[in-house]
Amino acid sequence: MRWTHRGNSSIVVFPDPKIRIFDLGRRKATVEEFPLCVHLISKEFEQISSEALEASRICANKYFQKNVGKDAFHIRMRLHPFHVIRINKMLSCAGADRLQTGMRGAFGKPLGTVARVDIDQPIMSVRVKDQHKQQAIEAFRRAKFKIPGRQKIVVSDKWGFTKFKRRKFMKMISDGQLVPDGVGVKYIRQHGPLSNWKKMQPAI
Repeated sequence: MRWTHRGNSSIVVFPDPKIRIFDLGRRKATVEEFPLCVHLISKEFEQISSEALEASRICANKYFQKNVGKDAFHIRMRLHPFHVIRINKMLSCAGADRLQTGMRGAFGKPLGTVARVDIDQPIMSVRVKDQHKQQAIEAFRRAKFKIPGRQKIVVSDKWGFTKFKRRKFMKMISDGQLVPDGVGVKYIRQHGPLSNWKKMQPAI
């Protein structure tokens, strides 16, 4: 049996995504410094190009640096453009009918990369201090114009980028249930080997 290599030969290396930076601002700030978290959430099932993500990132970053300061926020891009889109280019010049073959061998060439987004999936998040709440909302309102579809700005009830509620967070730290760990926290479970519990005692 003869194997054809036509399909494999048409796959070429796809272009690099435009967005390269996914964390902005004061990335190494501890979890206690920025308690407030604001999300920009997609309200449509769609594909967002890497160019649109880069434009929204630049827009939000510029507003924060101008109105809050470069060390008073931490933005995290929540989407990564891994999906490759392709195009089957058609010639539009005179006499193009002689050159192109229509839908024969229609596997296209890579055009760019996009991120596939679900409904209620966060596009970008920021953690700031409580006094900068309005600036965070305004920065994301401006970033929305760079992205297609409908988005919603949501002020989270969680502490920073963690999964724990703000009203319980400080009590859980004082009780030893949570241990600060960079931008996040470690949850100390009440079950497990005694040796693991003893290792955590100096940290608590």
